[in-house]
Amino acid sequence: MSKTIVLGCDHAGYLIKDCVIDHIKAKGYNVIEVGTYSADSCHYPIFAHRACKKLQDGEADIGILICGTGIGMSMAANKHKGIRAACCSDTFSARLTRQHNNANVLCFGERVIGKGLALELVDAFLDTEFEGGKHATRIGMVADIENGTFEE
Repeated sequence: MSKTIVLGCDHAGYLIKDCVIDHIKAKGYNVIEVGTYSADSCHYPIFAHRACKKLQDGEADIGILICGTGIGMSMAANKHKGIRAACCSDTFSARLTRQHNNANVLCFGERVIGKGLALELVDAFLDTEFEGGKHATRIGMVADIENGTFEE
């Protein structure tokens, strides 16, 4: 069974969205698109929320969020329990955030990177598995912070 990727963007990520979706589908993934569906000005938290709900509800395995810089989307996404969103603009970070942080949402900015780099980020993120081990302990600590149960 292939993984399902949920993808959302605001107006500042709209122009690159279809290219990213086509690329993900060509890699054999299912895609759930949660908007936006035009270049009209809109509010990024709406689309971050929609995508994160799909992840929380188990309808998707990984999320990709695109806005102007990726920063707003990552901030909104990280307000959701269980979401580990990373804003990346280089492939090293995209790989390592999966490998070490078990990130489940990749965020990037259409205004920051071009189409070619966007697809490279997607590949680096989707093709990398979580390493576990000491990193799993750290992810557990982050979850404890999120749950208000963290103890040093």
